[in-house]
Amino acid sequence: MIPRYARADAAAIWSPETRYRIWFEIEAHAATAMAELGTIPKSAAEAIWAKGKHATFDADRIDEIERTTKHDVIAFLTHVSEIVGEEARFLHQGMTSSDVLDTCFAVQLARSADLLVEGVDLVMAALKRRAFEHKLTPTLGRSHGIHAEPTTFGLKLAGHYAEFVRAKKRLIEARTEIATCAISGAVGTYANVDPRVEEYVADKMGLAVEPVSTQVIPRDRHAAFFSALAVVASSVERLAVEIRHLQRTEVLEAEEPFDPGQKGSSAMPHKRNPVLTENLTGLARLVRSAVIPALEDVALWHERDISHSSVERGIGPDATVHLDFALRRLASVMERLMIYPHNMARNLDHLGGLVHSQRVLLALTQKGVSREDAYAAVQRNAMKVWRGEGKFLDFLNADPEVNAVMQPAELEALFDLGYHFKHVDTVFQRVFGEV
Repeated sequence: MIPRYARADAAAIWSPETRYRIWFEIEAHAATAMAELGTIPKSAAEAIWAKGKHATFDADRIDEIERTTKHDVIAFLTHVSEIVGEEARFLHQGMTSSDVLDTCFAVQLARSADLLVEGVDLVMAALKRRAFEHKLTPTLGRSHGIHAEPTTFGLKLAGHYAEFVRAKKRLIEARTEIATCAISGAVGTYANVDPRVEEYVADKMGLAVEPVSTQVIPRDRHAAFFSALAVVASSVERLAVEIRHLQRTEVLEAEEPFDPGQKGSSAMPHKRNPVLTENLTGLARLVRSAVIPALEDVALWHERDISHSSVERGIGPDATVHLDFALRRLASVMERLMIYPHNMARNLDHLGGLVHSQRVLLALTQKGVSREDAYAAVQRNAMKVWRGEGKFLDFLNADPEVNAVMQPAELEALFDLGYHFKHVDTVFQRVFGEV
């Protein structure tokens, strides 16, 4: 995680100050629950809260202690004891480090997921507005990168909107799966800590109770979480790649916003490069890079080993902060995307009407021509257009096999763009629930 691709709200979740505050709350809530159960004095729990609730935990001091202890949670507890005093001995009763670390990680991932859902909402709002704005703006559909049949720019955007509806659902489900609390002791047997402590802490931290933890929360949850983020990142990239292709000079149907004073190239003053969406492609790669390590973290030794720890210290902040940044950037790009219907119209006619080839094919079969013969007739005339020899309609009218069964007016009627858009309302109703 580097500042260039990090929003302050997202990065703050992973700051040492936030982490130590969450650690304290987990320990203090556990102390309160233990006091209510009579495991520790109530006065001790009250003192822990009174002295630690508004304390500033010194990250440098904790690092200093850890250089000796070689253990981050022990270093933290030692520092808390410097603040709380004698009552700190009642902290961490029957608990193990993972009770704190895993529960904290769950809180951080859940909070990050909340920001990601907000980001998806922003993307969806922008896509919906622009989709309705260009609901009936004719544009080329492309398959294999080659001109296919006409569509509308609004339909293009509606498809991406529907994908982000699914993205939001995935993130919500991933948040639910990751948001579990484990306060179960050294091997998850609750030998020295009552399960009611776990229930209390889970409630206070906004988490569910992990049904079975073996000192750690099972890492299949984390693998599913980071996999969900990767799918959302791929949805970001799919839209980014579409914009990048549409901004190519020979296409130029849409373009990223280009602000006053912005420069596209250090060498060529004329350049307006799709740098924002190229950046989104790169960020998507980074988010996806978290998936394989997260999957490999699932198979820990026996009840627990520490091989997952170094991985998660990296992929936790990196994947969530990068995806948060990417979603906000994508929303901004879509809000301000420059769209050029006149260039779309120019490109629609670039191949002299070939985009209507299927309608001609189908019309010939309706006139009694076999599909094989109809295909051959349409294709041989289409290839003349590919070679730059003229217009598709002119060649069709001059073809004896075609004009033997179809009049010029019938052929011309097959070149109506509006024919392709008669079901746009149906799609919009399915996607947006309104037309």
